[in-house]
Amino acid sequence: MSRRPWARTVPDLVKEWSSLTPEAPAIIPETGAPMTYSELEKLMEGLAESLLNRGIGPGSVVALLAPNIREWIPTALAVQAVGAQLSAFNTFVKPLELAYLLEHSKCSALVIAATVGKHRLLATLQDIVPEIWETNLSRAPSLRFPSLRSVIVIGDELPVGAEPWSALVSEPGNADRPDRRYPSAVDDAVVVYTSGSTARPKAVPLSHYAMIENGFAIGERMQLTPADRVWLGAPLFWSYGIANAMMAVFTHGAALVLHEEYTANSAADLIFRERCTAAYLLPTIIHELAALPSSERAKLASLQTGLTIGNPGEISLAVELGISGICNIYGATEIYGNCCVTPREMPLAQRAECQGPPLPGVEVRITDAQTGEPIAEGQGLIEVRGYVTRGYLNDPELNAKTFTTDAWYRTGDLGVLLEDGSLRFIARATDMIKTSGINVSPAEVEEFINSLDEVAGCVVVGAPNELRGEVVVAIVQPVAGRTIDPTALISQCKSSIAAFKVPAIVLVVDSLPLTSTGKISRMEARILATRSNMGT
Repeated sequence: MSRRPWARTVPDLVKEWSSLTPEAPAIIPETGAPMTYSELEKLMEGLAESLLNRGIGPGSVVALLAPNIREWIPTALAVQAVGAQLSAFNTFVKPLELAYLLEHSKCSALVIAATVGKHRLLATLQDIVPEIWETNLSRAPSLRFPSLRSVIVIGDELPVGAEPWSALVSEPGNADRPDRRYPSAVDDAVVVYTSGSTARPKAVPLSHYAMIENGFAIGERMQLTPADRVWLGAPLFWSYGIANAMMAVFTHGAALVLHEEYTANSAADLIFRERCTAAYLLPTIIHELAALPSSERAKLASLQTGLTIGNPGEISLAVELGISGICNIYGATEIYGNCCVTPREMPLAQRAECQGPPLPGVEVRITDAQTGEPIAEGQGLIEVRGYVTRGYLNDPELNAKTFTTDAWYRTGDLGVLLEDGSLRFIARATDMIKTSGINVSPAEVEEFINSLDEVAGCVVVGAPNELRGEVVVAIVQPVAGRTIDPTALISQCKSSIAAFKVPAIVLVVDSLPLTSTGKISRMEARILATRSNMGT
């Protein structure tokens, strides 16, 4: 077993490793200079002091909207270090979605990357907060977002009313000033916005100590050490990134290799360049890496372990890539990324067939789908207790539905507990669609499609797909006398909602599938979508 960290907050965790191994690499970005633990601590403290000088501290909410770039982690750490609330926004957002996140979070400051690849994030912001291009919000607040008083930009483009991130970089001088409030172990380290069964993303707060404890346990299952370099192509703003990968790495004093813009070829290049020993994978990534030419696959030779959720074929495919110590996982944002992980030393046949035993500090039980009562054997609904979010922010009704009075989280997934205590995930019992490892709420997509003039109604479901797990399928009924062009509707979706939510298939029907009571029949819709996806 590795040395267990004493730190109870994420900023203190960085300080702990800075004191133990100051010259060890902490962050290795795809572009830009690597950062040691001592350099990361110094930058975190300098940024924290700059935030305090700007009135950002306890009670403040700071939103971070950026890809996996060098600035993401020190910015997040600085926000945490001053006792402010960090809200992690996803870079897939379109104007409508960003507006909701700004309104819901009530953030007073937004740290935003100017671009993500070829996409201008600032253009998305300009659509909903155009006044930043004319004046400073601290002097003339936005009428639509009155809480937003500061915009800090990472990149070369700078609106008139914004401040460059580089202006916050300073030498820490008075980090122990009297007005500095350090976070406590039970404070929220981050609020992650995740898709759910509701029409809007759910705000999931995750605490410092639970992120550290659960992250350490995940790293132990992979057998991470300070010598490891862990590749992360999934976004930091997912719990898979900030609560899982970042915590597993930082609790073991290892290095996190950040891939800013994933493609299979560039992933192979970065893994080869940095001699990565572990990787955070998804089924789609595994298939794409396996499809590379043999000369490119050879670049993955340094990989020894990693994480993914996958079926037996995908676990076996990861092993064929040379990742013999691949670990199978089960989790959700609400349970700090993962609650079950197969130990690296578990026989491959077992790792392929289950998602492993619960992590320390976590309980898993199976309940009857009809009665809700725990069952000793057989398939049922998965519930988790232990390292679980304290509840969705500002949503008591959803909290009552999702969490029991004795602190069990109802995942909405089907599974079974094996004789050795390992969990085997069966399927999602909820309406959620999981495509390429990303959760898509049907309600979010339906809300947009139903807003179109030519649409009388729609139902959005997932259809099985070998590469992506599922693809999004929209079944649409046109207004009487109107026609719907599937290609045109997909284009409208692409311009208004995040790319991963856009339907891969649009089926135009005379009437939506209904139950005998007149409600939408999602079961019939899934059958229709599956047949269409299979070409039958």
